[in-house]
Amino acid sequence: MSDLFHEDVPISYLQEVFAVMKETPWHIYQILTKRDQRLVELAPELEWSDNIWMGVSVENQPYTERIDALREVPAKVRFLSCEPLLGALELDLTGIYWVIVGGESGFKHRPIKPEWVQSILEQTQKAEVPFFFKQWGGRYSKAGGRIFNDRTWDQMPIAWNEHLMQYKHKFSSKSKLMKIKQKFLLSTH
Repeated sequence: MSDLFHEDVPISYLQEVFAVMKETPWHIYQILTKRDQRLVELAPELEWSDNIWMGVSVENQPYTERIDALREVPAKVRFLSCEPLLGALELDLTGIYWVIVGGESGFKHRPIKPEWVQSILEQTQKAEVPFFFKQWGGRYSKAGGRIFNDRTWDQMPIAWNEHLMQYKHKFSSKSKLMKIKQKFLLSTH
């Protein structure tokens, strides 16, 4: 995986990538960056089709400044990836349509605290923003599982449901579409 907004990625290449994404509107592309300033700088030069969802990594409180930059981007869905979550977060979720939370995985992973996850869940509920809990983390990505508060949290932005309805003809059968819908607790946001 790479960051499309890395300083070494030329704008011409980014424009080509965005053109390909626009030409395949039945797919959703989730782009994640830690380079919020370059994102803001280049966003006006890119064509933002509805299937391009843009997010920033917010691992701990000092990185919440990335959220302000994300709000300047004209993506249909702007999301936060609080992964690996390394500390408690106080979030301003204005203009944010989805929050993903997860713990770190790997040999030297730093553990995630349940109270951090609970706080973000409560903030998303108050702001009516869908919440997706990806993993607890651990030595291996699936080591800790995905259960939080006795359930999985697979909420998706309303744009996901709209997308499924718009491109349902791309699915081989109605039952396949229903399985996709049932897998996710579709949010009304």
